[in-house]
Amino acid sequence: MTRYSLPLFLTLCLASSLFAQALPDGAMKGYRAISHSHVYDVNRELASNRFGGRLTGSDGYTEAASWAASLLKQWGVAPCGTGMTYLQEFTCPYTIVRSASMTLLLPGPDGKEQTVPLRLGPDFLPMLNSDSGEKSALLVFAGWGISAPELGYDDYAGIDARHRFVLCFRGAPKRDDTLMSPYNEHRRRMKTALEKGAEGLIYLYDTPIANPNSNFLEGFATAMLSFRVADSIFAPRGIRTAALRDSLAAHYAPLSFEMPARVDYAVTSEHHGKAIGYNILGYVEGADPRLRSECIVIGAHFDHCGTHAGIMFPGADDNASGSADVLEIAHAFAQLGSDRPKRSVVFALFGGEEMGLKGSYYMSDNIPPQFTTVAGMVNLDMTGEGDGAWCGYSAKDSTLKSLLEAADAGTKIMRGSNPLNTVTGLGGTDYVPFFKKEILCFTFGSNGPHMAYHQAGDTIYRINPEILADIARLGYAVAYLLADR
Repeated sequence: MTRYSLPLFLTLCLASSLFAQALPDGAMKGYRAISHSHVYDVNRELASNRFGGRLTGSDGYTEAASWAASLLKQWGVAPCGTGMTYLQEFTCPYTIVRSASMTLLLPGPDGKEQTVPLRLGPDFLPMLNSDSGEKSALLVFAGWGISAPELGYDDYAGIDARHRFVLCFRGAPKRDDTLMSPYNEHRRRMKTALEKGAEGLIYLYDTPIANPNSNFLEGFATAMLSFRVADSIFAPRGIRTAALRDSLAAHYAPLSFEMPARVDYAVTSEHHGKAIGYNILGYVEGADPRLRSECIVIGAHFDHCGTHAGIMFPGADDNASGSADVLEIAHAFAQLGSDRPKRSVVFALFGGEEMGLKGSYYMSDNIPPQFTTVAGMVNLDMTGEGDGAWCGYSAKDSTLKSLLEAADAGTKIMRGSNPLNTVTGLGGTDYVPFFKKEILCFTFGSNGPHMAYHQAGDTIYRINPEILADIARLGYAVAYLLADR
């Protein structure tokens, strides 16, 4: 028999009492239906080879979307997608990289070039919208790759990027500056490099990661290069890559220069410019005839980065975990019968998040016609690693923090939370389009560490079934309380 000290026993009793007061007896049926083995099995299937990394628009993604829709149908969750199906269509071009190779050519002490073949994966990765082609060009370092002379900042001032590969970091000299924020986007940065006459753009990342969040630009090549490889490029100047980034971050001043190093880069890719992506949408109708036209959206992004050059990116944590949680919560709500909350609850699995929140922007602008108002949004992103949860919540409603605390009284997994005040610095996950419309939002994730982010190692073996299920319980409780208040 488990023995507790009196203070701990009283604390547990108080937590249980608070939770019982917050969540009605009828809602506990769904709460108790959440199973760590069931949600883990869904997570495992989504991250399996069967769906090929779930790149929105690809055959693997579409098969995964159909599979998720079949679960909702099996559980009795009603459809609310296009034409009363479970799938909401939106245009979503994508690119598959079939092969890629890169060689670094460094000036040697005898004047001859030193050839350094690079490894696909640990040394470099293509950006996943790179055009096909073979290019050989000298390098030019352009800081953050930002040209904003109207803001008094231009990384391209004093350098010639024509017919060169532009090396740069991702980021901005003032990351929280609202005016600078639009320049710190992949699409803007690549368009700028192309307009400056560059052959392509190569990001410097500590470790290269898969990234489909850019536009396909005809004739333009894009990639990521590791800090370890970049160190050898900067070595003749006595510069370490990490120190260069830190110096840029510390000063609002460009630090750009041309280099004698050269890169040979070859890519074979297929671009699908007219592809269709899908959000997967289902709902449980609210019990109150006056309020059921209002809905709470509980969502997660369903997509990841796909399979490229023989490397599959499973996305078990990012974000098969959050998607499995949403499906588990849908299954829980489907158990409620007459104990449903007052407002309807919509379960949304978004496509295109990795491409710039395409699916959630589309849904936020195209709410299913059954609903007049979105009264709240609960987002789940990367919920499978660690031993606790974090949460952001809309600051404009002072009651949301106490609602969160009441919901957590049943699991006690919250390790930190913060109010969301402004659009600047929100990051790139699917509550953002709803937050911009001044809809009350919660966004949840696990506390990690998320060590294989956007890498081939983000597999099911990293997922903790217990934290996965507990965050599903927490999300269920928050969504129920929002929908029933």
